[in-house]
Amino acid sequence: MRRTPHAVLSFLALVAIAATGCPAAQSPGDDDDDGVDAGPDTDAGVDGSLPPVCENPVPTCSYTFRYTGSGASVILRGDFASDGWTTGVTMTRVGDAWEATVPVADQQIIVYKLVVDGAWMADPGNARGTPDGFGGMNSVVRVDCDMCPSRPPLDWRDAVLYFVMIDRFANGSQANDMPVGQLEQPAEYQGGDFAGLRAKIESGYFDALGVNALWLTSPVDNADFRGRGTDGHDYSGYHGYWPRDMDAIESRIGTEAELKAVIDAAHARGIAVVLDYVMNHVSSDSPVYTQNPGWFWPNENGRGGDCICGSGCSWDDGWDRKKCWFTSYLPDFDFRNGDARRYSVGNAIMWAKRLGADGYRLDAVKHIEDEWLTDLRARLDGELEWGQRFYLVGETYTGDRDLIKYYVDPATMLDGQFDFPLRASLLSTILRRSGSMSDLAGFIASNDAFYGSGAVMSTFIGNHDVPRSIHIAEDTPLFGDWDDGKGRAWTNQPQLPTGASAFERLAVANTFLFTSPGVPLIYYGDEIGLPGAGDPDNRRFMQWESYNPHQTFLRDRIARLAAIRKEHVALRRGTRTVLGSTNHTLVYQMVGGGDHVYVALNRADQAQPAQGLPGGNYEDLVTGQQVTAPLSIPARTGMVLVPR
Repeated sequence: MRRTPHAVLSFLALVAIAATGCPAAQSPGDDDDDGVDAGPDTDAGVDGSLPPVCENPVPTCSYTFRYTGSGASVILRGDFASDGWTTGVTMTRVGDAWEATVPVADQQIIVYKLVVDGAWMADPGNARGTPDGFGGMNSVVRVDCDMCPSRPPLDWRDAVLYFVMIDRFANGSQANDMPVGQLEQPAEYQGGDFAGLRAKIESGYFDALGVNALWLTSPVDNADFRGRGTDGHDYSGYHGYWPRDMDAIESRIGTEAELKAVIDAAHARGIAVVLDYVMNHVSSDSPVYTQNPGWFWPNENGRGGDCICGSGCSWDDGWDRKKCWFTSYLPDFDFRNGDARRYSVGNAIMWAKRLGADGYRLDAVKHIEDEWLTDLRARLDGELEWGQRFYLVGETYTGDRDLIKYYVDPATMLDGQFDFPLRASLLSTILRRSGSMSDLAGFIASNDAFYGSGAVMSTFIGNHDVPRSIHIAEDTPLFGDWDDGKGRAWTNQPQLPTGASAFERLAVANTFLFTSPGVPLIYYGDEIGLPGAGDPDNRRFMQWESYNPHQTFLRDRIARLAAIRKEHVALRRGTRTVLGSTNHTLVYQMVGGGDHVYVALNRADQAQPAQGLPGGNYEDLVTGQQVTAPLSIPARTGMVLVPR
């Protein structure tokens, strides 16, 4: 059947449409409070509609707890108030039950216990519970004051994730521009903040790009000191990875209220928010460390030296990597200690509940004890999963797939991890043109299902720890597959390529990402080919204007690929079959949910035959063109084809 070609709108037009919004959806998603997501085959939250709007929201109300068991006295204890665990509320006998009414906020999640005749117990009338950290269970309830419909739940297989480094993204308020001082500009705070991010959300930038999930750098208060890096330069904690006061927000990027407004603004547009959570360490001036030194590994390796990762202790050894300090000013938690683990897991739960976050990106997973992950997962299941999965995605920076897989278990640990081995294969074959596309075909044959059927891995090309991808895609690549790019981070920094070829190769690599299983990640600025070597040069301030035509091409192409992914369930949840591969081309099909899509990639600088593509008539969803196979794939091009 002949299909009508898709209109290809300019990115600016899409931003204008997104900024105006559209009528609210009339059908709420799964909100039955059963803690179960909307199911593996639902398309809720990906149909393009904005979440339903509550006409008369009720911000606060009261909630009555009721206990029908026996006893001479019953006290309600819990986190419903600041003194709820220590003092609690005495329950009153009403007929055949005990009752206590407390003031609450809409959607407040309350963890509680009953103290019956002096004995602590979970509520026998409430089946929902969460581990109390001491071998027992607490009870959990969520209060809905106004019974307003919630936003549709997001199945994370439908997510397109965008990584925002808050300090480097958008400056919305100069009032919080407070440099540490006496630092080189690339290592200093540069003014990005929550106000700037919120403005970009409300302008429709992410809607137009096809993004429905944001990953934000850690917002927790950071050390104020200057820290010496391994490269001999001093740094500030602008990146968020030197947590100090674990109960406060970093004032240089805004307030807790401003961050909550960011998350609320994202949710209002159907965008989920994943926060970076740093659990491995704190800064040396953190009250958590100074008041509880026994919660941390000592900085000694047992062999007469310090235990700094890579100096005195190994980054990778199974024992050393759990106890080594990243630097001399970042004490490493010892989560064998139950008190330390309860504190840290509780802190993570507290922030997720207070802010309404939808997930965590967990830093340096291989450097912590497994019990921290299993304790967190168990508490999330009971306290934070109300109709939508709380996404846990980890960072294990390695090419060892078995080590990455070890931590991927949605029932007990992580939903997924960032797929570093896949990134290395994409860089080698598509961007650097080393080896052949048949090598990529061989890799994905085992990789697509390697991490298990329940895993939701995140696929990516660039992030904050590697050189900017545009330079790896240049005619003469500047960096290798695992190169950290530090050699050009401070001097001889690379500039934006002037030709089209690097941008076109990045478009081909993104065509692969957006037509593959997993959650594709866009590192801020990669949609416009932002230049930069290694850290900190790969963290330049976001460019918001004066794009050249090649940058505009790449951004529009990524937006189009995200739209195609949204339209086709096979690309989000289907199974891949490679149909043909050569030195320069790869052709595969994605099939699932009654949907069937073909993908043809060509990395070469000349047109190449689409080997393996079945004969017939197709529409290229990327361009809207009608084509007939056998066909040639244009130079440095990715095609997404459906039969017509």
